[in-house]
Amino acid sequence: MTDERTNPTTVDAIVVGAGLAGLYATHRLHSMGLSIQCFEAGSGVGGTWFWNRYPGARCDVESLDYSFSFSPELQKEWRWTERYATQSEILLYLEHVAERYSLRQHYSFSTRIVNAQLDERSLLWTVASEDGRTWTARFVIFATGPLSTSNIPPIEGLGDFSGRILHTGQWPREEVDFAGLRVAVIGTGSSGIQAIPQIAQKARHLFVFQRTPNFSIPARNFAWDGEALDEVLGSYDTRRALSLASKAGTPHPSSPTRTFDVNDEEREALFEAAWERGGATFSKTFADQLVDPAANQYAVDFVHRKILSIVEDPEVAKKLLPIDHAIGAKRICVDIGYFETYNRDNVTLVDLNATPIETIEKTGIRTTAALYEVDDIVLATGFDALTGTLNRIDIRGRRGQLLRDVWADGPRTFLGLAVAGFPNLFIVNGPGSPSVLANMVLTAEQHVDWIANAIAYLSSSGFAGIEANVDAQDAWGDHVSATAAGTIIGKGHSWYTGANIPGKSPVFMPYVGGLDVYRARCDEIAASGYSGFTLLDAATSQGVTVGS
Repeated sequence: MTDERTNPTTVDAIVVGAGLAGLYATHRLHSMGLSIQCFEAGSGVGGTWFWNRYPGARCDVESLDYSFSFSPELQKEWRWTERYATQSEILLYLEHVAERYSLRQHYSFSTRIVNAQLDERSLLWTVASEDGRTWTARFVIFATGPLSTSNIPPIEGLGDFSGRILHTGQWPREEVDFAGLRVAVIGTGSSGIQAIPQIAQKARHLFVFQRTPNFSIPARNFAWDGEALDEVLGSYDTRRALSLASKAGTPHPSSPTRTFDVNDEEREALFEAAWERGGATFSKTFADQLVDPAANQYAVDFVHRKILSIVEDPEVAKKLLPIDHAIGAKRICVDIGYFETYNRDNVTLVDLNATPIETIEKTGIRTTAALYEVDDIVLATGFDALTGTLNRIDIRGRRGQLLRDVWADGPRTFLGLAVAGFPNLFIVNGPGSPSVLANMVLTAEQHVDWIANAIAYLSSSGFAGIEANVDAQDAWGDHVSATAAGTIIGKGHSWYTGANIPGKSPVFMPYVGGLDVYRARCDEIAASGYSGFTLLDAATSQGVTVGS
């Protein structure tokens, strides 16, 4: 923890979070000459990559793209070792960034923020930590991440289990040894699909408790050859330009070919090429794959055939086939040897649709069919996405309104950046922005740059604050919903809608329109003098509304 001389209790801006978004926000705001105070609940930088240390944890965006673009020097000096970096390598990278730009000095680590309250007269925010300390600032930036609050399922008897209970999103920093143990993994989303092959190699026996089979594409990961990496680094500018002009923030454009433009043989060949290329770009094999259910079915059938060809036991293979959703309706997973793992003698798949969990007992997990005695339970049950972390903080805006109450029927934001009634409070990668549907390093940079430029504009124009207008917020929310409704993604029953959290209002939260379209809209709003926002006067906390 830093001292009061470096981090006074009254500052220009407060940043919450030390992941990718928080680190860049800290760097950007400090570079502007603002006084800042930053907070992180963990004991070090890294955000998602600090907490998610489970076996097999990797990013599903290629390392060369899942990295900062703001510094050409940083881009060229860091040499990624693999196509898809491991958690440990990404954490090393973020620690390097923090060291290179002296960012740790601005942070109070092991400090969990629990309250943020607006003073309407002064337009200042008071932020409080769990241990009772307070700080005041004009601007607050929540860079808390859309996937940072773990979902602990309400399974009866969970507290009665005598062994270890581990959550993939809260993994211990010390190594967890599964050698010779019977292990249960509950959940087969992205983290489960990454962890299961690794745990199976160590455990005496692994029981996989699956409720929803998921689509997963082989990563085709590889180690970078020095010469090949040099060639890519030499054309980084082109790679970044392609990424910024794309919907997903990566340099791999969607195919212009539509599913029914080709015959069956050609279609199969294109799917096969995408499968061999590996990665989530499989969803871009055809231009209409994520909007036309009939086209999507061809992709579903192809992946089903692949699973049936990989998994040797036909009954197990059948249980692994996703049949309740289209490919892309839930987050498509990327794996290294996931389906092959079910060919191991020490792996048992438990189908929770056929035999649900009744309770967890002292020695194991009881379903309607049997008691599975295990030594360890791994919860690969995901997150309370996009709103979970912010809803756990007591954030009060105008008239004392509580943000989680405002969001009770689903989150409404303007651009995923700001909320009406909460002036000078910004969210990075919030609901209503591309966030989890795009490369979140580039989306974080875009958000932080927009916020920083808005703060600079307020200062140069003599305004004390900026606040989203209700009408503009409602219009954006309607646009987000309408855009999602026209796609396969928007029709899914997934954590994109909060379907994994009991009682959460089913609202599609991220923006499907693409990073390219979104960036252009944000730029238009800034260029117009921040239309859709009210710019607030320092003396009255009232101001001028700039269009909508």
